[in-house]
Amino acid sequence: MLIKRHADIPSSEITPENLYHNRREFLRTATAALGAAAAGSMLPGCVQGEAKSEAATPEPVQTKKPGPYDTSEKATPYEDITAYNNYYEFGTDKADPAVYAKNFKSKPWTVSVEGMVKKPAKYALEDLIKGIPTEQRIYRMRCVEGWSMVIPWDGFPLAELIKRLEPSPQAKYIEMKTIYDPAQMPGQRDAVLNWPYTEGLRLDEAMNPLAIFATGIYGKPIPNQDGAPIRLVTPWKYGFKGVKAIATIRFTDKQPLTAWLQASPREYGFYANVNPEVDHPRWTQKNERRIGEFFRRPTLMFNGYADQVAKLYTGLDLRKNF
Repeated sequence: MLIKRHADIPSSEITPENLYHNRREFLRTATAALGAAAAGSMLPGCVQGEAKSEAATPEPVQTKKPGPYDTSEKATPYEDITAYNNYYEFGTDKADPAVYAKNFKSKPWTVSVEGMVKKPAKYALEDLIKGIPTEQRIYRMRCVEGWSMVIPWDGFPLAELIKRLEPSPQAKYIEMKTIYDPAQMPGQRDAVLNWPYTEGLRLDEAMNPLAIFATGIYGKPIPNQDGAPIRLVTPWKYGFKGVKAIATIRFTDKQPLTAWLQASPREYGFYANVNPEVDHPRWTQKNERRIGEFFRRPTLMFNGYADQVAKLYTGLDLRKNF
């Protein structure tokens, strides 16, 4: 059997090309723009040229007003958040996760806590996070491929869990791994990446109030295709940092070898901070396409969260440590 490796994946699968050729997205944004210009009103969103039934697919509502960490920008529709994403464990096409993750079993769920920590153990997820208050954060999310969304996440600050687990003073990093289960995750049967998917943060990054573990979207439990039952969200970093279906948390004094850094170190650095001045070798990062909008917009430094996170990188060469 032919196994696709990172270098063999067609550029259309890992660049924004399919976004520009996505008929559904083009029709929806073009129809909205033309309708507003011609009649001052918008038709319902279209999928493959057919009107979407609002009664059949009601849009969830945001559950709170924007808070101190939130953007006031219009949130991306739930339908788009759950139908267009990267989750290579279920396939390399943006539509694959919604198709192949339908039967993924996210309950019951166990998380193994390991390494330089006072309370290592295998925890049932509900026991691990019991008592940590959940809140909603409305965050801009920027993909390294040039597209972005605004997502109302439901979750809790990662810092609260770290404090509960009590890492040792020698621990400098937190490493997180997705569950390894090729029977449920067909993408793991191919050597696209070195499975299980691994990501990590410096502990001071993980303790920043913006870093959360998400368990829901729009007030609903997080769908399988978006990382159920628990995933990392760091809105000032590119989306590939957002490890999903987390099954292992390890505290260490060494920088973790993350999945994309291992696959292509020239293209995907450990820090992955959104930086319009540091281009990907194959495309610019100076602008982005917000899902649901027709025109591109300038990319913001740290995705617009510089006030909250820039101090974490004082003295660090952000071109070298990209």
